[in-house]
Amino acid sequence: MLSADETVTVAGKSLETTISAATRALLDHQRPDGHWVFELEADCTIPAEYILLRHYLAEPVDAVLEAKIARYLRRVQGAHGGWPLVHDGAFDMSASVKAYYALKMIGDSVDAPHMARAREAIRARGGAVHSNVFTRFLLALFGVMDWTSVPVLPVEIMLLPLWFPFHINRISYWARTTMVPLLVLGALKPRAKNPKGTGVDELFLQDPRSIGMTAKAPHQSLGWFTFFRALDSVLRVVEPMFPKSLRQRAIDAALGFIEERLNGEDGMGAIYPPMANIVMMYDALGKGADYPPRAVTRQGLENLLVIGEEEAYCQPCVSPVWDTALTTHALLETGDEVSRSAAKQGLEWLLPRQVLDLKGDWAVKAPDVRPGGWAFQYNNAYYPDLDDTAVVVMSMDRIQRDTGGHGFDAAIARGVEWIEGMQSRDGGWAAFDVNNLEYYLNNIPFSDHGALLDPPTEDVTARCLSMLAQLGQTASTSKAVAAGIEYLRRTQHPEGSWYGRWGMNFIYGTWSVLCALNAAGVSHQDPMIRRAVDWLASIQNQDGGWGEDAVTYGLDYRGQTAAPSTASQTAWALLGLMAVGEVEHPAIVRGIGYLMATQAEKGLWHEQRYTATGFPRVFYLRYHGYPKFFPLWALARYRNLTKTNSRVVGVGM
Repeated sequence: MLSADETVTVAGKSLETTISAATRALLDHQRPDGHWVFELEADCTIPAEYILLRHYLAEPVDAVLEAKIARYLRRVQGAHGGWPLVHDGAFDMSASVKAYYALKMIGDSVDAPHMARAREAIRARGGAVHSNVFTRFLLALFGVMDWTSVPVLPVEIMLLPLWFPFHINRISYWARTTMVPLLVLGALKPRAKNPKGTGVDELFLQDPRSIGMTAKAPHQSLGWFTFFRALDSVLRVVEPMFPKSLRQRAIDAALGFIEERLNGEDGMGAIYPPMANIVMMYDALGKGADYPPRAVTRQGLENLLVIGEEEAYCQPCVSPVWDTALTTHALLETGDEVSRSAAKQGLEWLLPRQVLDLKGDWAVKAPDVRPGGWAFQYNNAYYPDLDDTAVVVMSMDRIQRDTGGHGFDAAIARGVEWIEGMQSRDGGWAAFDVNNLEYYLNNIPFSDHGALLDPPTEDVTARCLSMLAQLGQTASTSKAVAAGIEYLRRTQHPEGSWYGRWGMNFIYGTWSVLCALNAAGVSHQDPMIRRAVDWLASIQNQDGGWGEDAVTYGLDYRGQTAAPSTASQTAWALLGLMAVGEVEHPAIVRGIGYLMATQAEKGLWHEQRYTATGFPRVFYLRYHGYPKFFPLWALARYRNLTKTNSRVVGVGM
C-alpha cells in the first residue's frame, strides 16, 4: 500500500493527472443552467415500439429518422440472430419479435440476411408464441394475434375499492401508469391503422390468431397462477355482459386518473410505456392528433429521442435529477474550488425540483406524511423517488459541511421527513411506494415479467439508511435506522453479498450496503461486513477490475459468474471496500490501476456493457453517465483517504 505522500503511476500517468482529466471532462458536460443529463439507453424494444407506434397511428413517414433507427436496430442485433436485452446478451424472444417487426415496418426485406437470421432464430426457439404479455398486447392491437391470447384486464378494475385484493394502488407506479391506459385499450380493442398492412405471421409456427393464453412464468407459483388463470377464464365469459353504463363509468374513471397525471410534455409517469399507451388510447377514443392531451403526450415521446448523424434510438425516460445528484457527489469528492462551485450550481438547480405541495400516489398508503422528495426526471411530481431523494439530500449536506452554509437546510429537513415516513413495515425502503408487499399479485397472468410490485430492496434501503446516518441518526437514537440495519442484516446472502435491484447487481447492492453500514456506525469487524469484503475481493477480475452481467438475476443463480470488467462496477466495488476501511487491501491498488489504465484520451471511460436495471430478467439500462462520474468518485476518494491517517469515510456514500 502506498503511503500518504506517494501516488499511483500507470503508464507514466499519475493519479492526480487521471483525476484532473476526468474532472475537466465531467465539468464540460454541465448544462448552462447547472444540471447534468446523460443518455439513458435500454434495449431495442423502446425504439422498435416507437416505430410501431408511428405506423399504428398512420403518421407521416419520416424516412430519415426511420433509417437512423433501423441502423441502430441492425447494429444491436446479436450474433445468435435475435436481439438481446443487454450488450452481448442472450437471445430474447420479445425483443427479437419487436425489432424484426419494426425493421419490416420500416421496409427491410424479409429476405435480407439479417432478417432471415432473425426469423430463423425466432422460429428455432418455438416462434413468437413465446412472446411476453406486453408484446402480445402490441400484436393484438395490430391484429397479428387475437385478444384471446392476452389476459383479461377489465377496465372496471378502476372502480374497485382499496380493500379489494387487486387494486390499482396495490401495484407499482410503473405498472399502474402503464396499465390504466391499457385497460381502456383492452376495453375498446382498437385496430392499428397500419397503412402498409404489415404483419409478422411468419414468426409463428402456427396460426397466430389461434393462440391461447401465456404459460406460467418461472417466477410464478403453480397454485396462485392456477387460481388467477381460472379467474381469467371466468372474466373472459362474463366481461361482455358488463352493463355499458358500468363500462363507461370505468373508462371515465381511467381518464380522470390519467388526465390528473398527464404531466405536460414529461408525460404520465415520465416513462415511455404509459405515454405511448395514452396516445393510442386517445386515438381509440376518437381524439384527433391535435387534441391537446394527446398532442402534448405525443410530443413528450419525441423528446425522448436521441438522434445522431448515423443512428437514432428512443430512451425509456430521462435521468437529469439522478445524473446531477451523483455528479455533484463525484465533484465534491475531488475537493477543488472549481468542482465545488459547479456542484453547488447543480444543487441549486435541484432545489426547486423538490416536490413540496403535491401528495402523489404514494400517499394512498401514507396519508399523514408530507411530501418532500425528488423525482428521477425533470418533472414527475406524482412519483418522487426515494433513491434520488436520499442522494440529493446527502449531497446538499456535504456541500454545507464544506462551505458552512445553511441554504439547503429546509430542503434537507423535508427530504428526511418524507423518507422516514416512507419506511415499510419490514424495515426496508422501496423506490416509489410504501408497503407495496402484495407479492401474490406477481402470479396474475399479466405479471409474467414479475415486476408488478415495488417492494423494499437492499440497495434503496441502504441509500435511505446512508442519508439518515450521515445526518447524525444512529441505531440507538432512531427506530428507523435500527430497523434498516436489521433489514440489511436479514437480507445478506450467505456468501456475503447484497442484492442490487436498480444496479447490476450484487456488486451494486454490496457497495450500497457497505456505505450505509459504515455511516450507521456498524463495526468494520462485524461478521456481515467481513463476509462482504471477502466476497468483493474474491470476484475481482485478473485485470484488476470488477464486472457482473444480467445472468446474476436468474432465478436459478448459483453464484458469481465471470463477466468483463467495467469502469462503473469497478468504482462501486472500490467505494464499497473503502467505506469499511479497506483502503490498504491489495484489491484496492489493483482496482485503482485498472481505472487509470482504461481511462480514455478525453479523460472519461468507455462502457458499452449495461450495468443498471429496470426490471430484473426483463429490462436493463445503460446509463451513459455512469462511466463518467463513478470512476472519478472512486479515484478521488482513494487519493483523499491515502492522504489522511484516519482512513475514515465520513459520509453516507
